[in-house]
Amino acid sequence: MTKLASKRKLWFLISLLIIIPGLVSIVFSGLKLGIDFTGGTLWEVRFSQPAEAAAIESALLGAGVDTAIVQRSGPAADETFLIRMPEVPEGSERKAELAAALQAQIGPYTELEYSTVGGAVSTQIRNRAIIAVALASIGILLYMAYAFRNTQRPLLYGGSALVAMLHDVLIVVGIFSILGLLFNVQIDALFITALLTIIGFSVHDTIVVFDRIRENQAKLPDDSFEDIVDYSLAQTIVRSLNTSLTVIFTLLALVLFGGGSTRNFVLALLIGIISGTYSSIFNASQLLVAWENGEIQRLFGRFRRSEPDAAMPSA
Repeated sequence: MTKLASKRKLWFLISLLIIIPGLVSIVFSGLKLGIDFTGGTLWEVRFSQPAEAAAIESALLGAGVDTAIVQRSGPAADETFLIRMPEVPEGSERKAELAAALQAQIGPYTELEYSTVGGAVSTQIRNRAIIAVALASIGILLYMAYAFRNTQRPLLYGGSALVAMLHDVLIVVGIFSILGLLFNVQIDALFITALLTIIGFSVHDTIVVFDRIRENQAKLPDDSFEDIVDYSLAQTIVRSLNTSLTVIFTLLALVLFGGGSTRNFVLALLIGIISGTYSSIFNASQLLVAWENGEIQRLFGRFRRSEPDAAMPSA
């Protein structure tokens, strides 16, 4: 039988080593927000001759744009670029000036997409994104508690699933914070969609493991809880890995060969699916064991004992 539960401290340590660099990056540099959250214009163009991102950026800056981020979209031979810049209304004289500058300095092009988000709209999108993630988290906790209401500690199952879900979100957000710091990768509304999808996938995989644990508790009442968890994981791990690998291979192909406009979205999904598979097997179920064995209670007990006793009279 696979003895995964006996190595739970190792699994927790691996998670911490992955999460901590991302948390440090989030604290000190945050996330690079796209126009969906800050306001601005996204312009996708395809040139009819070879072009370079630096030359396009130089042309826009020379035309008076304060800041411009230019990224190649798709294969190098496609000559398609994504331009992010401060808000420039569609049909305005300012846009005509920028279009003339691009044609004069780079060459003829075809406009594929032009979208503008105002500051008020971007604030609304950001607030709704935060509310969506918060409501999804609360809903998952309540649903898990209801689904496992026949167990001795239904809230423990919901809390463990929530911690595993938070683990996945922190890993994705932390990695994108690092990518934003190193490669100026920005997040947009699709990133929130990816996070919500990751949350759903993580909980789905966790429910499969938890449900098998509940079934085996009824079948093996004389076995220790740790042995039951190990037995349940041995029954579900192959299914979980096979299901995840089919999705991972598909997402990997999209990251490598897909379009630039959806690459960050697919990359977030890829990281989240990998993290969700890991957390369902090596974190969520191990938290149940750690609580059942009293390890979490003893850990918090140490923290409480280490605090100075405020009630002690001073000498």
